[in-house]
Amino acid sequence: MPEKHWIDPVGAAMLAHHMRLSRRRLLYASLTGALASWWRPQSVWSAVLRGGTLFVGMVAEPTMLTSGVSTDGMAQLISPKIFDGLFAYDDDLNPVAQLATSSHWSKDQLALTLTLRSGVRWHDGHPFTSADVAFSALQLWKQYHSRGRTTFANLLAVDTPDDSTAIFRLSSPAPYLMSALGSAESQILPKHLYAGTDPLSNPHNNAPVGTGPYRYAAWKRGEHVELARNPDYWDQPRPYLEQIIFQVVHDSAAMAVALETEEIHIALGAQPVDLVRLSKLGILAVDPPAIRSYIYAGLAFNLDRPLFRDVRIRRAIAHAVDQSFILNNIYLGYGAVGTGPIPPGLKPFYSGDVPRYPFDPAKAAVLLDQAGLKPDGNGVRLSAVFCPQIGNDATRRQADYIKQALGKVGIRLDMQTTDFAAYIRRIYSERNFDICTYTGSAGPDPAIGTQRIFWSKNYKPGVAFSNVAHYASPEADRYLEAAQVETDAGKRVELYKDFQRVVQTDLPLIPLPAPDVNVVRSRRLTDYRTTADGAYGNFADAQLARKSSAG
Repeated sequence: MPEKHWIDPVGAAMLAHHMRLSRRRLLYASLTGALASWWRPQSVWSAVLRGGTLFVGMVAEPTMLTSGVSTDGMAQLISPKIFDGLFAYDDDLNPVAQLATSSHWSKDQLALTLTLRSGVRWHDGHPFTSADVAFSALQLWKQYHSRGRTTFANLLAVDTPDDSTAIFRLSSPAPYLMSALGSAESQILPKHLYAGTDPLSNPHNNAPVGTGPYRYAAWKRGEHVELARNPDYWDQPRPYLEQIIFQVVHDSAAMAVALETEEIHIALGAQPVDLVRLSKLGILAVDPPAIRSYIYAGLAFNLDRPLFRDVRIRRAIAHAVDQSFILNNIYLGYGAVGTGPIPPGLKPFYSGDVPRYPFDPAKAAVLLDQAGLKPDGNGVRLSAVFCPQIGNDATRRQADYIKQALGKVGIRLDMQTTDFAAYIRRIYSERNFDICTYTGSAGPDPAIGTQRIFWSKNYKPGVAFSNVAHYASPEADRYLEAAQVETDAGKRVELYKDFQRVVQTDLPLIPLPAPDVNVVRSRRLTDYRTTADGAYGNFADAQLARKSSAG
């Protein structure tokens, strides 16, 4: 598809518009509703750049194109361009107005009133109203979304006194709630298209109708997803791009070549070996991960299997895996060693004061002996079905390493890999695995990202990225539920510290190194990162400069 790049002939006027305080950049403090200006430009141009087709590289095919009922990473990359959230977030994680223009908490912290932007329409022309917010919160996020099931566990009702007001009524305080109202996290879906349907199989999950700067145009399975500029977007004259095409590129070497040749303008999750080389090319820039992206990675056990309920076996496996080897030799240092259920990147809540399981194959063998797993004539103590989540070459190499490392202590893994959709079905619906790998966001608050993984009440077959191990600990639940409603920041931190110690003692998942999700982009692409969501934002401000005659 040929690219079109041009400079708007009324560039000077457009630049003035670009620099003035827009409604979308009004920053609303979550408790007071106070206003402050927020603008963090990435570039200075003589004119706003309009038009062009932006090509985005994806390492996997999405399972659907909406995030209202899914935490699929590729859906979270694509869908915020189609759906605006109630808020976006600045680099300090303060809310920035999108579909909601203000917020106000009641004194008892049990009612959050949101004023919605007027005049917004769904892409099919139907008006966006508070009824859409209430329906999405109560019928979708609270029931089907793996993170929403914990985030909105205390939500009793959403009052809609008029089309522009939504009042969240809570049974207990939810101090994290204002951090959870972004598009990728709590996506509002159109009530008129979802009410009375099965939301998991609704055809609009794959042909979405949103409120955002880009409209769904096409999805050619296995190849690409195409979005087109929304000419009726509420924040005119945005968006500036004419099209965005999300290209599926399964092979990391092909992704690197596509970036070098600018067949792709931006990609997430480039392989570490490629990052080192690509960062030296003048035409490309390597940007850090999105601020709201705190990755937790783990090796999860199916605790429905009686054998893996023996904590000695789980601890033995932890001692058999060398995290430092994975971090330094597979991820080339791009990331951090995992020590518990909350990753180091989530600094306000992270605690290193937890049980540790350093690499020690001899200790692993002793624990397996104690569990009654003696080696047979071939040195095999235990055979298990291992279903890793394979997203790129690094995760494949990590899976190969884990299989080899466990083989050295007598645990034979039958490694079975599938495409992403089949992985989700097998792990979360069929529950047909012994051990799997898990990767997901733990932030921006543990009540939003971490609790869903370890809270017993969030185990529900068919809900992806929920309680994958089927872990059930009354003690861990008690700390999670107390922290979920605690309004004193210091006390919340202490509760999460206790929670981390419990989980690392029980070890339902073994922490693995959490790789950095760096962004590689063409230097011609600017202003894509105007919020803390980075590449997961809506790209309304993104601009693509014309290629020079030199190439």
